[in-house]
Order: sequence, then C-alpha cells, then structure tokens
Amino acid sequence: MAVDVDSEDALIIRKLIPLATLPSARFNALCEEMTVEEIQDDFLFKKGDACPQLVYLISGEITLQAAGLIVEVIAANNDSAKFALAHQIPRKIDALANGKVRFLRLNADIVNNPLSLANKEDNSYMVIDETDGDSDDWMTALLRSPIFQRLPPANLQKIIMGLEAVHYKKGEIILEQGGVGDYYYLIKSGQCLLTRKPSPNAKEIKLAQLGNGDTFGEDSLLSGAPRNVTITALTDISLLRLDKNRFISLIKEPSLKFVNFAEMQEAVKRGAVLLDVSSQDEYEHHHLDGSINAPFFSLRMQLKTLSLKLPVVVVCQDGKTSEAAAFLLLRHKIDAMILRGGMESLAAKPNAASEPENKPSLSSEESPESNAHTQPASSPTTAATHSSLEDQIRILKLENEALKNINHQLNDKCMKLEFDKQHAEKQCRILHKQMEKLTQVLDKLKGG
Repeated sequence: MAVDVDSEDALIIRKLIPLATLPSARFNALCEEMTVEEIQDDFLFKKGDACPQLVYLISGEITLQAAGLIVEVIAANNDSAKFALAHQIPRKIDALANGKVRFLRLNADIVNNPLSLANKEDNSYMVIDETDGDSDDWMTALLRSPIFQRLPPANLQKIIMGLEAVHYKKGEIILEQGGVGDYYYLIKSGQCLLTRKPSPNAKEIKLAQLGNGDTFGEDSLLSGAPRNVTITALTDISLLRLDKNRFISLIKEPSLKFVNFAEMQEAVKRGAVLLDVSSQDEYEHHHLDGSINAPFFSLRMQLKTLSLKLPVVVVCQDGKTSEAAAFLLLRHKIDAMILRGGMESLAAKPNAASEPENKPSLSSEESPESNAHTQPASSPTTAATHSSLEDQIRILKLENEALKNINHQLNDKCMKLEFDKQHAEKQCRILHKQMEKLTQVLDKLKGG
C-alpha cells in the first residue's frame, strides 16, 4: 500500500537521509511507490544478504548483531534511525526486530544518487520544504544547506555521528577574534551575535545575528588564519560542533573544487565571474585583468550582487582565503571554483597578472644613464629638485594612508548598516506574520 504524503509515516520518512534532500515533487512520487512493512521478533535481514534494497526503521526497535554478539540497539526515535540500517551490501551483520517493528525498503540508487534523481526534475540545488512542523529540527536545517546537499550519504552519517554537544550561557563568548580555529559549529537552539574589531583599539562592529540551524566557524578552518570575528551568546545556547580533522575530510574536501590557470581562463571565457577576495591593498598591488575585488571580510555584504546563474572563480594571494570565500558562496547556492595556489602560483607565468596601475616607465631620453651626460648628478638644481620630489612623495603617501583609513571606516559603516537592515527586515517579517494571525482571529470573531 502506498504511503499517504499527508500521513504521520510520510513525516517520518521525509526526515530520512537523503530523502530529506529531495524536492517535494520527487518525494511525493516516491511515496506512491513505497510500502511500509511490519514484522515481530523476526529478522529484517541477515549477514550475507545481497539484496540491493536498503532498510530504514520507521517504528519500534531493532538489534544489530554479529555471531550472536550485540553490535548496536537502534530505536526509531534515535538519530541513527535516520540512516539506512547497516547499509553495506552484502550485509555484514544481522538485524533482528525487538518486538513489533515497522520498516521501509528502498532501492539503493535512491540513497546513493539523490542528487542525480533530483536533477532530472530541477537543475538547481535540491530543496527541503520549510514547514512549521520541522522548523526546530536541527538535522533538517543542516540538510537544508546547499553544502550538505552536495555530500554523499556516508559522509552525512559520519558527520552526524561525530557531532559533539556543547552549551553556553547568555553573554558567554563562544569564539574570540584572533583565536585558533579548531571546531565547526551548528546552532541547535538559541541565538548568538557576530562582531568584529577592524583594529585592536577600534570600536566593535555588529556583523550578523545567527539562530537555530545556522552554522559558523568554518572560515579559519579553511583559511588557516586566526578567527576573524568574535561570537557571543545572546541567549542560553546549545551547539553541536565538529572537530577540524573531520570537517576537512568530510566537508571541505568533497565540497570545494579547484582549477588551474588554464581551466580558470576557459571558465572565464564561458562567462564565469573572476572574484578576487584579497584585501584592497593586495589587489591594487597585484591582480588579474578583468577580476572584481571583494575583500573577504566584506564579501557577505556583497552576496546579493552576485548572480546565482553565473559560476564564480575565486582568487586571492595564496589560495587559502579563497577556500573560505568559496565555501561561503556555495552555502548561498553560488557555484564557486578556486584558483589553486592563488596569485602566488602565477608568479612564474608571464603576463598572467597585471602590473600595478600607473607604474612609471622611463624612455631612453629620460633614463638615468642618458641624463648623466647632460646634467651633473650632484648639481644644486638636481639636489633641490630631488628634495622637492621626495617631499611630494611623502605628502602623497600620507594622503593615500588617510584615504585608506576613510575607506576602511566606510566599509565598517556599510557592514553595520547591512546588519541593521537585515535585523529590520527580520522584524518586519515577524510583524507581518503576527498581523496575518490577528487578521485570521478577527475574521473568525466576525464570523461567530
């Protein structure tokens, strides 16, 4: 008998991995092909079973055992039950029902290739419907992220099993700017605030407010640089964290895509955007022709200006900051690639990067060698001119530094305004929902 998409079973099945990542149309079609089976005190499968169907527990409790020894006991309400039971084929162990058990069998292709199945209907990223029923389910929120939708089910299982729960009180600092990156975090419940100091003595700037299902901490894990923000608990907060080694092997390596210089050039010819996330000073000194500068610290502010339809090749000086930037872009459904090794990898390539702008060039008539014959190097006129030029250069350098300071201040103000804007938009959405509810209540009262 097919599974009713509006039934309690369907709600449970919708959260199974990777079914949680399928578009609604695909999931609804699968429900018509599914049948929930029921057994009591019997085997769901035995060691050596080579059937290509994978088994998910819907209700009840099972024991995984080998040679009569208990390996694990799994109940339907455990996180382990969101994954296929002992999914290696042929089976390495037995699965025995403890009393009455209801379970589901699915073709292995659905589990192992969810992305290709989804792409037959939609070339964009897979989505998970946001409903009131699962809005507080941290695992569903995790799977809703485009980053995690790219990962194979085996990685997802290892990630979820490797998460460690930690808790902070309101006002406690979770991460501090300048600290060493050691964990990747997911917010299970609560809220926190991201702040940053442009310099040690500068005023702290509010960057963003995060809540249930949001993640943070990946920047320094990817770039190898110290933490670039401070994160403080706005409420009592429960977090799940993944250590650096697991983050690198299970999330970073399968998510990020690298290209060499030739591949980058080909991607740009096909319409890719060349995005340089170096600092403004580094960009002015050395950059690729046709690239756009968006310093990493301000990239979050500029995400809305980037098209979801165009791929992006990310560039920086050594390639490290590009990894953090590409991860951020992927999280926001922007297809991103990284120039491997960054600008440093192009040092030996002639004409790969543009020369600093307005670099002075000397003709043969203006060269020091030719001028040495027409005017003595130590003449008073030459010395006075040289002194005057040095003064002008010093003044220009001071003015340039002043302009840079103003630019940094303007960037910081823009970041604060963006934060205030996002907060105001969030409040407007909340008020709009409250207004809709009040209108419904009034309509009911009028009808009564």
